[in-house]
Amino acid sequence: MAIVAPHSEPATVRGSPVRRLARSFVAGPAAIPALVVVAVMAVWAATEAGQPPTHWYPGALVILGLLILAASTLPLRLRDVPRPVLVAAGCLLAFTLWSFLSIAWADANGEAWDGANRTLLYLVVFLLFALWTQRAGAATTVVSLWILAVAVVAGGVLVDTRAADALDLFSVGRLSEPAGYANATAALFLMPAWPALVLAGRRELGPPLRGLLGGAATLLAGVALISLSRGAVFSVPIMLILLFAVVPGRARTFAVLVPIALGVAVSVPAVLQANDQLPKQGAAEALTSLAPTIGLAALGAAVVIAVGSFVEGRVLRPELRRVAQRVIAGVGIATLIAVLVAALVIAGNPIERVQDGWDSFKQGYSSEPGQRLSQGLGSNRYDFYRVSLDLFASHPLTGIGADNFQQDYLAARKSGESPRYPHSVELRTLAQTGLVGALLLVGFVAAALTAALRPIRRATPLGAVTAAAAATAFVYWLIHGSFDWFWEFAGLGVPAFAMLGLACGLSPRTAEELPDHDDDRPLLPRLLVIAALVLAVLSMALPWLADVGTQYAAEKWRLDPNAAYERLDRAAFLDRLSPDPYLVAGTIALRRSEQARAQTSFRRALSRDPRSAYATLELGALASSYERREEAERLLARAVRLDPRDPLKRDALAQVRTSGRVDIEALNRAILERAERIR
Repeated sequence: MAIVAPHSEPATVRGSPVRRLARSFVAGPAAIPALVVVAVMAVWAATEAGQPPTHWYPGALVILGLLILAASTLPLRLRDVPRPVLVAAGCLLAFTLWSFLSIAWADANGEAWDGANRTLLYLVVFLLFALWTQRAGAATTVVSLWILAVAVVAGGVLVDTRAADALDLFSVGRLSEPAGYANATAALFLMPAWPALVLAGRRELGPPLRGLLGGAATLLAGVALISLSRGAVFSVPIMLILLFAVVPGRARTFAVLVPIALGVAVSVPAVLQANDQLPKQGAAEALTSLAPTIGLAALGAAVVIAVGSFVEGRVLRPELRRVAQRVIAGVGIATLIAVLVAALVIAGNPIERVQDGWDSFKQGYSSEPGQRLSQGLGSNRYDFYRVSLDLFASHPLTGIGADNFQQDYLAARKSGESPRYPHSVELRTLAQTGLVGALLLVGFVAAALTAALRPIRRATPLGAVTAAAAATAFVYWLIHGSFDWFWEFAGLGVPAFAMLGLACGLSPRTAEELPDHDDDRPLLPRLLVIAALVLAVLSMALPWLADVGTQYAAEKWRLDPNAAYERLDRAAFLDRLSPDPYLVAGTIALRRSEQARAQTSFRRALSRDPRSAYATLELGALASSYERREEAERLLARAVRLDPRDPLKRDALAQVRTSGRVDIEALNRAILERAERIR
């Protein structure tokens, strides 16, 4: 870590860079728990990006424990925290409380609880990184370790593309692992690529670290490219504009951007060729060139940046360095102008291009053959957004409740998809938390970015560039997440809020933080804080334990069905809002031909979520098996109203109306086959 210390400071004694770094951690000890958070983020990066509850809940409890530890051991006076940071924390706290309050009016209370807990996690990680003073050297170490950890995950994925089972990494010709979703995988690797680019251009860091970060940025971008994410393609130009508008040292940023961009450009033909060949031949042939091409491109960029950094710091005189910076800046501006002119020439009439893009966005997925990145904007997001806006229009003040979207979409959809989330941070906020939630979240983002700009303008050179680098990760998450469901991936949301908090923590303080004497602190506020932390732990622990028990029962019920039922009963006791334990119990009972138990379980599930289309369907089918035709028809008709486009529900209703009975075994076999296809 010696190379993290400012390069401009002379090393007067052996080991002084290490000592300066150690002093940085001592002066800003909040960076120590931040390193543990980086380890949690690295684990999530390698395991489905922290999206399944059984993955993100334990990590969330670790991070919450770190906040409790920091609050009890690190001195903090709120009056010394910059006002924009306090405003941001207050807005995010209010948004979290509002999300919990939305459980009261949500239809799916269990989903709302999970959604509120995820928001609580983002609050916790932001507070941990933002409230206490962060020092430049320690903060740079935290950001660099996160970048390199995710780069190691990306390198592992690249190596796995040469394995015999490499096709398991892909979905419809696109890299979907390790996140399990192609667009999330692209964001997982591109989020740290931006701070890597910023830090690689800074003279305050040593040449070895600059080269390592530049190579990591090239590797991350190259592996992200394999996901063929159109959202990433549209986010990158916006990020480049913001990067050169806000981040200090434009000439340096452009200088390292050139070898990184060239490295990515070299990888493009291999990625597109693999995408063309993947449906036609096995993975071994189609993916052979990916690892060597992207790996060599990353190595080349790392060497060029490291050598250039060494030459700049050790060979060029200060006057020559200033001339070189002016030349690079001029080349950068000329390149930007050339790129803009070329883009306008290629795009043609901008009005027609916008109209074509809007038309392709509305029409859905394109059926024409060709590269995905050249097929326009077609997807079912237009339909997702239409329903989201309709939900906001019908519940403008409060929204429909955190993470309550799927059932409303099923009832109003025009597509064949059944997404659980709206695929947009903004529309998620409007539809699920209404105007109140939207204003609170906008207030948080505005205040936090304002706080992050302060160190960029006022801090030491290393502190300024570290704050800018960290903020780019959040900005990218926000831009790309504006048209995807990244809020629900803790492995994406936690790094975004952590890096934004780190930038806020680097904001200059008006006074040093000094501990108050315990006797001088009022007792009531401390008791309230302790109670809130205990409630937060319980709020996360109970649904996590319930999810673990439910998943175990779903996977192991064949070995001991009675033990599985007991686990599901315990899970239902721990999580009093979710219908999942009863849904799983009912499904197991059907597989065992225990229809009475199945009927009881599905009724209990319906009592927790009255709009559960699956429970309603199964209860209707069961009623038909007991020859209660009128009840069966009523329940199945309701199931069709809850999900009109599902052919299984329509067929079941038709069977009851014609023969009075549904073939439950055939119905559940079809449900299982469809679930396997979706998976």
